[in-house]
Amino acid sequence: MNGITQLLYDMSAIAISPATAAFAIAAIGLNIHFGYTGLLNMGQAGFMLLGAYGFAVSAGAGLGFWPSLLIALIVVLIYSFILGIPTLKLRGDYLAIVTISAAEIIRMVGRSSIMGPITGGSNGITGDIYREAFNGLSFFGDGQTTILWFTYDNTGVNGWWIRFVAWALVGIFCVLVWLLIRSPWGRVLKGIREDEDAVRSLGKSAFSFKMQALVLGGLLGAVAGVIYVLPSSVQPDALGRSTTFFIWTALLLGGAATIFGPVLGSILFFVVRIFIQGLTRMLVPDTVMSTQQTEQFSWIMIGIALMLLVIFRPQGVLGSKKELSFNV
Repeated sequence: MNGITQLLYDMSAIAISPATAAFAIAAIGLNIHFGYTGLLNMGQAGFMLLGAYGFAVSAGAGLGFWPSLLIALIVVLIYSFILGIPTLKLRGDYLAIVTISAAEIIRMVGRSSIMGPITGGSNGITGDIYREAFNGLSFFGDGQTTILWFTYDNTGVNGWWIRFVAWALVGIFCVLVWLLIRSPWGRVLKGIREDEDAVRSLGKSAFSFKMQALVLGGLLGAVAGVIYVLPSSVQPDALGRSTTFFIWTALLLGGAATIFGPVLGSILFFVVRIFIQGLTRMLVPDTVMSTQQTEQFSWIMIGIALMLLVIFRPQGVLGSKKELSFNV
């Protein structure tokens, strides 16, 4: 019984963790790219890593939280234009190849020894260098607080303050996307997704709208990167190709072209993985499968679940087949 109780606690704890919120924000940005505009962006982790670097390096230099966040957003804004100008005329697989390559370039440059004095190379940047700029804004005070069955520091490495900010941003961005998609701007994005030539025939610049969508989704990715590294550290390999694939999994699981799909998908992604891993540990003896192997097994089951999802319910949990076509 204790094992089941611990498993339920772990599942609920991961559901409200800052990492889950960061993935939700990144998936919301990816939803603007793919779900509403039809851009097959396979490099969302690149936006996250660049935003994390921009914030961490600036805050580590003593610039304070808000200037550091602004620098992170400006860096990603410039990167979005550099990436988008030569590539947004590409479609489908070609755009996917370019975006994943661009993200890998950022990761490899960040972890290179030449950039070591700035980015820390393959070792990254430790959180204590930049975290105080964020914790200094907390109005939660010191000590610990227990809510339901969760007890965390009010303001700490992984406390209530970062959780409050992270999930508040998730709610704000959901409302923002809801308002934008209901506007004429959002209807043009949907038109581009369905038939780009038809949008051009109406006198709209499809390239301009796709650039705006790329920038907006990229900025959300930058914020997600900042949230993701605040409780931990900036590790370039932790924001690589696999992170983009996990964000895609969360988006497709919850449902692309929906407001709450990215949020639900991110929560389910982490909760289901913890459930599979914990259940396997309880049912399978250590002599058969070690702790590391149970973690690997959970990722295998997530991959199988994603394949089944795309085959039998490509619209996801909250999505609608009438709203989204995967033929981009």
